[in-house]
Amino acid sequence: MAFITTKDQVRLYYEDWGTGHPVVLLHGWPLDAASWEYQALHLAAAGYRVITYDRRGFGRSDRPWGGYDYDTLAADLDALVRALDLHEAALVGFSMGGGEVARYLSTYGAARVSRVVLLAAVTPGLAQAPDRPEGVPGEVFDGLFQALEQDRIGFLGAYSKTVFRPDEDETVNEARRHWYLDMALRASPRAVVETARSWAGTDFRQDMRAFTIPTLVIHGAEDTSVPPALAGRASARMIPGARYLEYPQAGHFLIVDEAARVTRDVLDFLGSEPAVGEPGAEKVDEGRDLGVDQAA
Repeated sequence: MAFITTKDQVRLYYEDWGTGHPVVLLHGWPLDAASWEYQALHLAAAGYRVITYDRRGFGRSDRPWGGYDYDTLAADLDALVRALDLHEAALVGFSMGGGEVARYLSTYGAARVSRVVLLAAVTPGLAQAPDRPEGVPGEVFDGLFQALEQDRIGFLGAYSKTVFRPDEDETVNEARRHWYLDMALRASPRAVVETARSWAGTDFRQDMRAFTIPTLVIHGAEDTSVPPALAGRASARMIPGARYLEYPQAGHFLIVDEAARVTRDVLDFLGSEPAVGEPGAEKVDEGRDLGVDQAA
């Protein structure tokens, strides 16, 4: 088992597969690096060095009491990048992992990064604010935190039945629920609650200015956990030259529900010309080029 140690002496478990340009995959909440199974194998087989790691408090990493804010989580990512001496790396952030990518770029810069992918990411922010009245009201998140604090196991058990798009084969559905719960329940109870507070309440709008490298944004049109109007579409507008893909009829858990398509689109992006366009974003939906504003 491989670990790196952060500045505050937290050990982070990581896996390092393949050779070639490095691709770092940052997992979503409340899971761990194993959730990247459908992408990591194919990216490594395609000639990339694929690095996955368990966020502090999750999976096989240490379970400290604190450090679940995005400043610390970005510092953890920086510790990994430096410990493995990565250069020209692609950072791929799913769900709350997209926030770590944004905070990393705004704090540590893009000197070691060549490309970014945001998958159903929480950027640029979800919470309602005076200048973002369309955001999620605070009482909605308060209900989530209360449910997690009172019965984390019950809440995650119920959520596991709704997180994936149903398959026609109930055996597949049940297997995915167990897979999800194995990861979710392995996490520190403290980490689950505190990281939820972080992804729910952090405003990344200032961080988005740091996206100065080629960026791909992918979101599901039917994502109710992280609505595209608040997240994917908004992020794409704020990143100069971003390429935006919105999958019709897709929900939040793209890395499983749309596994093959996500892998293909990420591989296409990693192999494309590394040019950054003018401010604004290209919206691609089922092969048609649309202006982003038309989807808002």
